[in-house]
Amino acid sequence: MEIRQEQPEAAGRNRPQPYCDSWSRSSKLLLSSVDRGWSGLSAELRRHGQSVFPWRGPQTDTHIVVDIIGSESLITRRATGIVDRYVSRRGTAWLSPPGWREGSIDITGDLPGILHLYLSPNQFSPNKLGIDIDESAIGALEHEITFEDPLLTEIACAIASELRTETSTGSMLIESLASTIAARLVQKHASTSPARSYPLLKTEGLDRRRLLRVLDYIEANLEGDLSIDRIASIACLSRYHFARAFRLAVGQPPHRYVSARRLERAKALLTRGDRSLVDIALSLGFSGQANFTRAFTQATGHAPGRYRQTAGSRRPEFSPTDVRRSLPILA
Repeated sequence: MEIRQEQPEAAGRNRPQPYCDSWSRSSKLLLSSVDRGWSGLSAELRRHGQSVFPWRGPQTDTHIVVDIIGSESLITRRATGIVDRYVSRRGTAWLSPPGWREGSIDITGDLPGILHLYLSPNQFSPNKLGIDIDESAIGALEHEITFEDPLLTEIACAIASELRTETSTGSMLIESLASTIAARLVQKHASTSPARSYPLLKTEGLDRRRLLRVLDYIEANLEGDLSIDRIASIACLSRYHFARAFRLAVGQPPHRYVSARRLERAKALLTRGDRSLVDIALSLGFSGQANFTRAFTQATGHAPGRYRQTAGSRRPEFSPTDVRRSLPILA
């Protein structure tokens, strides 16, 4: 069960990104990843009304816009050498590559749920993708395109859900999703020369030895800053390949495993009774006791204080030892 951390109301949390000024003049910002501490990707959920406004793309990031609700509105994008018209439906996405392209956007009707995603350039590096590919191979990503992709739609909805209700492992989830988006864009839209192939970097799955090393590292750092990049480095895999290999080995993605382990750590700390609730909350990555109390109650059905009173010397319900016992014996 996943501990979910609700996003507190805070002045300035939903500040627009600097490169999103043109969008902010024509839309209402609903949610933002500003101050979330996400790595490799930032996001904004916006409501756009009928309007015509000047548009300028991001300078360094790849900008992906996804309609996650659907509107049947006609959108026209114009820039130097570009006239792009389409009817926006749920799942419609458009891509703007890095560079200060300037033009205009004409929206004929309301767009109630538009998710803006900004991928940093390093998401397309071979180390992140796990693919031996150079910059010249990403030619198609250098042009504005409109497309529909069911997988990208589901990813966008997952990101919007994390924006609405923050989880204790949200940063890890976003790291994984950023890698998946970059790999998907390269897979579906990057141009490659027929004379050259770009094979996957040599990788192996998570054998028993490496998996146990990863599980031990996670357990030792549950009260620290866990990241997919760091855990993947422990396994000697790219971030993209690690997330897939971990899920195959354990049966759930890394962020869900860490969330379950943090829940069990919270139960153990409460049972011991020698640390305050606020100390436990902060050690497990929550911004304060109120968010921890809300998330713990949602996950267990009991408030932390009540759980502490009734738990006694309860053995954790799930531990790395249980995972070890269920692992197949690998060569």
